[in-house]
Amino acid sequence: MSVKGVPLVRRVAQAVLASRADPVLVVTGPDGEAVRAALDRMPLGYCINADSEAGLGASLAAGIAAADPDLDGLLVCLGDMPEVKPATLDALIAAFDGEAAAIVPVHEGRWGNPVLLSRRLWPELTALSGDEGARRVLKRRTDLREVPVDDPGIHLDLDTPEAAAAYEAKRD
Repeated sequence: MSVKGVPLVRRVAQAVLASRADPVLVVTGPDGEAVRAALDRMPLGYCINADSEAGLGASLAAGIAAADPDLDGLLVCLGDMPEVKPATLDALIAAFDGEAAAIVPVHEGRWGNPVLLSRRLWPELTALSGDEGARRVLKRRTDLREVPVDDPGIHLDLDTPEAAAAYEAKRD
């Protein structure tokens, strides 16, 4: 999906690369050629989620499995959230001190994405199945940190071509 001729995933990658996040790893399905083409010439690493049809949980597990085992945490960004600001990503990274299991952005009293997940959550997260992300795991935790952000983009998730078209029409 694209907005103004720019693929959503490229917009997300540009924001991540403009932040302090490093390294940056992109999880694709086995047919990830279109994603790689959209991200051409960007300094990114890639891993393939062979079970991409299984949903978000499988992609999260693939990313965790491919991550550098020396990392203390992962900043998990979704490829269809084109308005998240690099400053928001930097605020999550700055708030991560190893004490909290996760760092969650909050705008207008609501959780959003992306989230920063501590390594100690990884075993529980890799056990997720279906189209289930980390939210269920995080809601059970008392050791997470909410970070207030001035970024409505943490709530803008363009899951369908219709949503992307409506978003693009509003931007005209």
